[in-house]
Amino acid sequence: MSETDVLVVGETLVDFIPDSRGDLQSVESFSRRPGGAPANVAVRLSALGRAPWFWTRLATDPFGEYLAETLSAAGVPDRFVTRDADAATSLAFVGHDADADRSFTFYREGTADTRLRTGAVPDEVLDGVTCVYVGGVVLASDPSRSAVLDLVERASRRECTLYFDPNFRPELWDPAEFEALAADVLEHADVVKATVEEFERFGVSGGTKREVCEAACERGPHTVLMTLGRDGAFAYCDERSPWGPASAERPAFGVDAVDTTGAGDAFVAGTIRGIVEGLPLGTTLDTANAMAALSTTTGGAMEDPPSRAEVDRFLSERS
Repeated sequence: MSETDVLVVGETLVDFIPDSRGDLQSVESFSRRPGGAPANVAVRLSALGRAPWFWTRLATDPFGEYLAETLSAAGVPDRFVTRDADAATSLAFVGHDADADRSFTFYREGTADTRLRTGAVPDEVLDGVTCVYVGGVVLASDPSRSAVLDLVERASRRECTLYFDPNFRPELWDPAEFEALAADVLEHADVVKATVEEFERFGVSGGTKREVCEAACERGPHTVLMTLGRDGAFAYCDERSPWGPASAERPAFGVDAVDTTGAGDAFVAGTIRGIVEGLPLGTTLDTANAMAALSTTTGGAMEDPPSRAEVDRFLSERS
């Protein structure tokens, strides 16, 4: 496998993390942090020694320079990190409740990450990667939506694994529009990761976790990863999956959570590691849960991502 056998696609933005918990209207100060689910995934994969190609678009304003420096320092290759002198950087203000759960307020109209251009990633790059990860936020606005859907269609015609994370943000979507678009992407996807609430958003439901996942597989993917927050994660794979047919469930690891921003993205990076390295399904879920747990112990989504050795040591200490 090449050092860049994964392509990550989506937004890079700036998160403003409140210095105290509570409603945003009552917060007086914030800390600036790099963010965006795909950017978080790319940085965490890089920390594992699997720096991916990352297709994103950054402004040339001060926030864009800050993000470019962050990605470079993390070892993320810049081949597909394009720059936009005519747009600003997306900003997200994060609200925290008493349990460190969060909500978002976005400033993202016409920003650089909404302006990806069709064809920026050529077919020969798709031919050389094992896995393509696409986040849902970048699909909320054109022209990025059209550019990414073009890539999804091209990737689905190749042997790479297409991984879709809807990452639903109600602040960015009309519910009916989201359901229709998610259904379209699911038809092309091989792997989907979502919460129970996100499955419901794109019209997938059932009486049990397994039934929900089976229903999702009927929409297209062969592997469904259901994140359950404090209860860990459940995975279902049909006969088309390299892991299937199979299912597995693993509990979350208990840690003192400071900030849950980016925990789902850390989970994604752990599962991508499992996919490209051919780890067993249960081991993949344990790795992903470990990375999610470790991500909550620092503030901000990209702060001090654990190395491969640190993740493996965390797992060894809890085995």
